[in-house]
Amino acid sequence: MVTYKARMVERISLPSREYRERALEQAGYNVFNLASEDVFVDLLTDSGTGTMSEAQWAALVRGDEAYAGSSSFDALESAVADVMGFSHVVPAHQGRGAENVLYGSLLEEGDVVLNNTHFDTTRAHVANQGADPVDCPVEEARDPDSPAPFKGDFSLERARAVVEEVGRERVPVVVQTITNNSAAGQPVSVENTRQVRAFADEIGATFVIDACRFAENAAFVREREADYADASVAEIAREQLGYADALVMSGKKDGLANAGGFVATNDDLIYEQCKQRAILYEGFPTYGGMAGRDLAALAVGLREAVEDAYVEDRLEQVRLLGDLLVDAGMPIYEPTGGHAVYLDAEAVFPQLPAEQFPGQALVCELYREGGVRGVELGSFAFPGTDRPELVRLALPRRTYGREHFEHVADTATAVLEKRETVSGLRIETEPEIPELRHFTAELEPVRS
Repeated sequence: MVTYKARMVERISLPSREYRERALEQAGYNVFNLASEDVFVDLLTDSGTGTMSEAQWAALVRGDEAYAGSSSFDALESAVADVMGFSHVVPAHQGRGAENVLYGSLLEEGDVVLNNTHFDTTRAHVANQGADPVDCPVEEARDPDSPAPFKGDFSLERARAVVEEVGRERVPVVVQTITNNSAAGQPVSVENTRQVRAFADEIGATFVIDACRFAENAAFVREREADYADASVAEIAREQLGYADALVMSGKKDGLANAGGFVATNDDLIYEQCKQRAILYEGFPTYGGMAGRDLAALAVGLREAVEDAYVEDRLEQVRLLGDLLVDAGMPIYEPTGGHAVYLDAEAVFPQLPAEQFPGQALVCELYREGGVRGVELGSFAFPGTDRPELVRLALPRRTYGREHFEHVADTATAVLEKRETVSGLRIETEPEIPELRHFTAELEPVRS
């Protein structure tokens, strides 16, 4: 059931097919290069693209823009303590800024970082420190059709094998991403988090939770983990996060804000290290690269994100889109995750080999057929990794309705009707950092 109503609207329009064809070619067949006004339904990301509440807009007006000692920072610090259980907060302009602060403080060249699955910027930040990012997904994560309830879990079996190979002294940090974005937004159980905490203690590592979608994860826990059936989302979130030594957070996801992020910890040493690095890269510790008004909006958003009615509606919207796509015949990764529906591009285009980027081809066809923008999270976005060929359709929070999702499903039908005629893509230009190539690389169709 929808638990909110619109107080502001934005007019959108679907460009003509001829226009979309031209825009796609000019963008180098990379939808990151498209202008937003050329997109009809934008599911590129749920990061900072949602609709804020009236309480958040009121907080924007009251934001304290003081360089030092901002009362807006006090509001954020209080919200993090109440919602997440951490006393020390180091703000940053967004999640990747927080990653730079935290991983730049904890890692050295030659280190190995274990994660249930690294996302793109996380992998890049780990690699930028000279460390090796190693994914430890459970086996079920590789099966789009498996009904397993917690396909986002961290594989302790895989992690122990890595430690056995490289030695525990080379593994100073263990990360758990909740929900597991690169594994189709699948949730992580509290029991698995508890086990990873024990494993980190066993090898003497710092345990970090990437908490971008912590509230969505808690809602899944309540649905699927029997011990938590009668708990609130807020209670589950606070317990699960409490097993970590530190959090890294993009406030643009479950902070319900358009900007911002932070590192949070109860460890005095980690806090001091991160605070000093943040001064160098982000700003003074009570603003951290954010305007005071954005600090204030994020503080309100964190509290709203753990309201049961909000997060239940959020998951229901994702399920609705997933159901409509299945009805249209589109192969998807099931069960649907918390923030997005993931399409199985390999099943859509079995004629295209991985080196011709079937996921990116599907992204381009969705735009070509219906002005829908998604993002590839397969061999194009994650070169050199054994990732399935997935396309993510991420839902901005409190933004789109059923009519938009029906348009996406109709677009999927149009793509499927011509699937056998679709050609692959090859990279024409790409940046030097391979972990980030999907943001700016340009491609062109493979000519038969």
